[in-house]
Amino acid sequence: MATDKVFPSAAKALEGLTRDGLMVAVGGFGLCGIPEQLILALRDSGAKNLTCVSNNAGVDDWGLGLLLKTRQIRKMVSSYVGENAEFERQFMSGELELEFCPQGTLAERLRAGGAGIPAFYTRTGVGTVVAEGKPSEMFDGETFVMERGIRADLALVKAWKADPFGNLLFRKTARNFNPMVATSGKVTVAEVEEIVPLGGIDPDAVHTPGIFVDRIVVTRSEKRIEQRTVRSA
Repeated sequence: MATDKVFPSAAKALEGLTRDGLMVAVGGFGLCGIPEQLILALRDSGAKNLTCVSNNAGVDDWGLGLLLKTRQIRKMVSSYVGENAEFERQFMSGELELEFCPQGTLAERLRAGGAGIPAFYTRTGVGTVVAEGKPSEMFDGETFVMERGIRADLALVKAWKADPFGNLLFRKTARNFNPMVATSGKVTVAEVEEIVPLGGIDPDAVHTPGIFVDRIVVTRSEKRIEQRTVRSA
């Protein structure tokens, strides 16, 4: 039984993996499905000059916003950054680099990196600033821009369940970017809510095979909500 993948804490799960200048891919969409405790452990590691690849930059006091607050992120590769005032301040002052990437393109860049595909062509972004400086090619009379696959030094994901081998099952919307992020990492660490015995996940229900997962840690999720909207009584 491959129990050596299971670590007792988020800090232990990242031990020996962090250093300055890493490219870190982080799963989640907004605050849904983010590896909360692994982000905290990455912050506490003190690693700086990080390039973070994520759909978003979290909020000011949670998610990747915590790493922005401590100035550990040098560059963000993201699709949406509208919930974070500190991100805006650092970007506008020139303290933070930003590579905007359309959401579908970002997902495919992560998937391609995990599949060993160095680059691909897409129509998304043609004729906009997204395509500036990138090679383009004509296919069937249409212009396509070349995008590079992303192969991160470290990938951090959040799953619902795992078995000791690292097979992962994501829950509902938390599936978002996590499967693509998981395959894109040279080393992948999964934060999960529950570890079940081998065979406890139906093989047909495995979202990410354990071959892509190097370390696992069980954590308790806070599951914060970015903007809570309720009906009046």
